[in-house]
Amino acid sequence: MSFGSPQNPYEQQPGYGQQPGYGQQPPQPGYPQQPGYGYPQAPQGVPQQGYGYPQQPGYPQQPGYPGGPGPRVASMGRRLGARAIDGVILSVIYIFLAVIGVAGSMNAAGDCDPNAADYNSCLNDAGSDFAAKFGAVIGVLAIASLIYEWLMVGLVGATLGKLAVGVRVVKVESGQKPGLGSSFIRWIIPMVGSIVCGIGQLLVYLSPFWDKSGRQQGWHDKAASTMVVQN
Repeated sequence: MSFGSPQNPYEQQPGYGQQPGYGQQPPQPGYPQQPGYGYPQAPQGVPQQGYGYPQQPGYPQQPGYPGGPGPRVASMGRRLGARAIDGVILSVIYIFLAVIGVAGSMNAAGDCDPNAADYNSCLNDAGSDFAAKFGAVIGVLAIASLIYEWLMVGLVGATLGKLAVGVRVVKVESGQKPGLGSSFIRWIIPMVGSIVCGIGQLLVYLSPFWDKSGRQQGWHDKAASTMVVQN
């Protein structure tokens, strides 16, 4: 049995054959204790990452656009430009149909004989024919607008005007094409507004200026849960 140091005679000494553990060094007087050999130990409370490549933060996710940033919202200049192009296309159709209707009514009025006893009745019939044809032109134009806006936006996501300026209509939640249901809602709201001398329709198309959501949604977009984005 060996005794300890004079300062601590009962200090326990390591037994025969016992060595300090691997990676551990006995403390030296006057020197701070150094960590043992092996992998460095991280501070307590710091989460550790697994082996392999370091993890990088992912892209911020937007509703309906997982794995990447959200789309670019189309500017009002592009949207109004697309509306102007679509208006020109529909106006050409309207003028073509109106010319056909007016020409037919004028021919009917020209066939009336001023010397005939039923001249006034013939003119009245021609006027009624003109009114009927004018109403038919308006109806055909509404159907053409429905087919043009409803089907193209629902199935393609854009009209010819929107394709020309590089914008398209998408669902807010998924970023996909609106579909026939949403595109019909989006079409019918400005059409109802056009009944009052077109003032309501104009307000609907200008309503994105007052949207504070950052998506520039018009009243028709909010009702259909759609938005217009830039390609």
